[in-house]
Order: sequence, then structure tokens, then C-alpha cells
Amino acid sequence: MIYNIYFDEANKIDQPGKANSYYGAYGGSEQTMTDITQTIQSMYEELGTKSELHFREYNHDQHLKKYFKVLHYIINQDVNINILIVNNTEADSIAKQLNLTMMELRNLFYIKIPERLFYGVTRHLQGQVDVNIKIDRNDEYDALGLHSKIKEQMNAHSVYRSKRYKIASVESEESHESIPLQIIDTFKGIVVFLMEQSYTGDSNTTLIKSDLVYRFLSEGNNVDRFIKQIKLYSWNGNENLSELSVGNYVSQFMVYKARYDVSEIAKLQAIMLKNPDLPAKEYRTLMEYPNTLARMLLGYKDEVEGRGRNFSLLQ
Repeated sequence: MIYNIYFDEANKIDQPGKANSYYGAYGGSEQTMTDITQTIQSMYEELGTKSELHFREYNHDQHLKKYFKVLHYIINQDVNINILIVNNTEADSIAKQLNLTMMELRNLFYIKIPERLFYGVTRHLQGQVDVNIKIDRNDEYDALGLHSKIKEQMNAHSVYRSKRYKIASVESEESHESIPLQIIDTFKGIVVFLMEQSYTGDSNTTLIKSDLVYRFLSEGNNVDRFIKQIKLYSWNGNENLSELSVGNYVSQFMVYKARYDVSEIAKLQAIMLKNPDLPAKEYRTLMEYPNTLARMLLGYKDEVEGRGRNFSLLQ
């Protein structure tokens, strides 16, 4: 069996103004990853899109259907996603105690963090398995010799713990050429969005992201699968990682978003009763929504008219 793992990070340990840095690993059998990539490429062709998936850059709901369909499909596949949160304040404190520069500290973390993440993804593997690790291309990783260090550390882990997997390769890939790297970037972005409660803002971008995440999670059994397939760990300066419940962050978001939507849907319903049979564009104008929220408005309208929030996305 061949198993592939994809690694991505957000923020840096020494990035100003960032309380945490985030590291994600996304794993699945080579056949599963191939099938996923081919299916998503078919989705892109059907939707007539070539743009990459990146949650941070999702700031216009013209791509709502694309993101929704991809996320809904992925969470219902046999994949494992592990995300590690590092407390940057604690990291800075340790660096000062040991008289390390932040670059020296990052060098050490870049070896240990991926190792812990990858072990979390591989520990369930049974039998003889060759593992290929794919990392988003980064000159910093090359300078640190990260690829060879990870391979050596992970193979040592396998022998020490009497596992049967072997790290066959650790290679860089360009994010724009790798759908799996885009997938871990997007899921990690959603988890950060939920953990940092970024959805409580009132900017258009915040509303656009919140609408996507709510629609995705509210479809079918996606909440349960999201909680089951995404493992969340935290490092706060202790040797042992703390496991966090992603479900707590999901439930807080769903409650907050449902309350917001009830209020907005009530406004739209009142406008529609006063002004029946207007084009959706007119309702958007009366709701004082910008064009970037056009599809959020259509979702509300579908709900008012009894078709369901995701009606247009499932067609």
C-alpha cells in the first residue's frame, strides 16, 4: 500500500500580531488521493473554473458553488486531517529562556511539528506501507534541509514504535499544481476561522466566509464527519500535546450563524411580502447587500420559498 500525506502551515511563530501558528497534515491512500484529484478536476471542468482553493482568498461568493461542492465531497471521503496549534507567546518565552533567536527556534519547530503531525496521521496504518510526504514549496524548508530531516525522524519513529510504515519520499510541490495541498489549506483555514471566532465580524468578507462554512457544515452529516475526521492538537509549552474538541468550535459557530440568519431571513421575508415577484437583484438592493453577497441572498430566498438553503448548490 502507498499512503500520501500533504503538509501546510499558516502564520509563523515569529509573525507579529499572531497569537498562534497552525500546521496541518492531510492523509489518504494514494488511490484515494488520485480519485479525489480526478473528481475535483471534473468538478472544475463542469463549473468552468480553474482558480485555486484557498480559504484566505475566498472573498467573493461567485465561487460559492465550487467551494461548497469540493468541501462536501472531501469530507465524505476516507481521509484524515490533523491540525496542530502552537502558542506563539509560549514559543517566544522559551526562545528567550534558552537564548535562541526566533529563526533558531523555528528551525527546531520545523523538524518536530511535522513529525508529530505525520505520526498522528500514520499511526493507524496497518501492514507494510510506503508513505510519500508532500510539502508546499518553500525556500525556507530547503535551506533547513527539512525534507531529509523529516524522512530520517519519521523512519526512526516507525522502527522505535514497531510500525510497518516506511517514509519513501519527502518532496516539495507547487500549491497551484496540487489539489490535495489546496484542500489542507482550505480545511485548515476553516478551522482557524472557527477557533479565532472570526465570524463575529461584520465585514463583507466575514459574511461571505461564514455563509460558505455554514452551508457546508449544515448539509447532510457534514458536521459529524467534520468532527470525526479532523483532529485538533495544541502545544502550549508542554511536552505532551493537548487534544482539543473541534466540535466545541463548530457548535459555537452554528449557533451564532443561525441566530444571524434568522434575523436576516425575517427581514427578507417581510420585504418579499410587501414586494412579491421581484427579481432577486431587486431584493438584494432592498436588503442593501453588495454584489459580493448575491448568492447569500439567493440562499435566504430559497429558504423563504421552502426549497432549502443549499438548493441552488446541489443542482
